[in-house]
Amino acid sequence: MKRTLISSGSPYARPIGFSRAVRVGNTISVAGTAPMAPNGETACPGDAHGQAKRCLEIIRQAIEDAGGRLEHVTRTRIMLTDVSRWEEAARAHGEFFGEIRPASTFVGVSAFVRPDWLVEIEADAVIDG
Repeated sequence: MKRTLISSGSPYARPIGFSRAVRVGNTISVAGTAPMAPNGETACPGDAHGQAKRCLEIIRQAIEDAGGRLEHVTRTRIMLTDVSRWEEAARAHGEFFGEIRPASTFVGVSAFVRPDWLVEIEADAVIDG
C-alpha cells in the first residue's frame, strides 16, 4: 500500500524523524499536534481554548493535505497539562467537530516539550470509499 507523509513544516519534524500525518490506504493518522504559530512560537500563550483551536487548525490542514476532510475524523485525543481546563479545549473541539462527533478522549499529562504548551491533540481519520 502507498504511504504518504505529510509535513506541517514543524522545526521538530526532521530532527525527531516524524511526519505531521501519515496516510496509508484510506487511513490518516495525525501526530500529537502542538499549538505552534506560523512563526514557530507558541500560539495563544496561557489560553487553552486558543491553543486547542490552533492545534485543530493544523490538524485540519494536515488531513486536507492527505486528501481527507474533517468529516473523515473518527477519533481525537486531547491532552492537557492541566486537565481541570478540559472544558476550554472541549469548546474548541466542539467548534470543529460539533456535528461530526468523533470518538474523543481527554487526558491529563505531566508536561509537553515546551512548558507554555497547554494542549496537544492527535486525530485519526478514515476516508470513505
